Amino acid sequence: MTILRTISILASALSLFCTPAWAEKADRDKPMLIEADAMRHDENKLLTHFIGNVVAFKGTMVLRGARMEVQQDNQGQQVAHVWAAPKERVFFRQKREGVDEFTEGEGETAIYDSQADVVTLIQRAEVRILRGTELADQINGEKIVFNNTTEVMTVDGLPKGSPAVAGRDQRVRAVLTPRKTAPAPAAQTAPASTAPTLRISPSTGESKKP
Repeated sequence: MTILRTISILASALSLFCTPAWAEKADRDKPMLIEADAMRHDENKLLTHFIGNVVAFKGTMVLRGARMEVQQDNQGQQVAHVWAAPKERVFFRQKREGVDEFTEGEGETAIYDSQADVVTLIQRAEVRILRGTELADQINGEKIVFNNTTEVMTVDGLPKGSPAVAGRDQRVRAVLTPRKTAPAPAAQTAPASTAPTLRISPSTGESKKP
């Protein structure tokens, strides 16, 4: 009965997919609404498996992949692992707080930790910052960790001396577009305030020249 009740609750939640979510920082406290071709839930382990064309919504956050496992603890915190189909990548998107900007990302594997509010993209990882509909920043690496609370991004390349992997190189690459600011009025001496800037902390080892 407990398992059936849990499945019923999850199925009812799917009807809420079209409900808009406005509070970006509150995404971590939103329910995770998931749609897939098949599902298996283990109540004893608080572990749920989703298989086939998985789409997950958590506030403004969207995750898409071929397979997902959601592990929940007794306090309701969730850790979601998402895997892509062969030769494809998981897709991640979330609105940034207080500005018309979105963070998009892709990787062969994605991990979302709701308690830490951290997204990790692994293998062929890429993150894009969109200002409105315009691409502003683009970062590529083997592993990208994005902290939604502090807006600090850590990017790693392949470790030095690791075996060569077809289609991948070992260096972190980034394209960062300067943020445009409106000119200050003549009587104003202080610069106009700007939207929060994403801080990037690349791995110290892989990005240095030999």
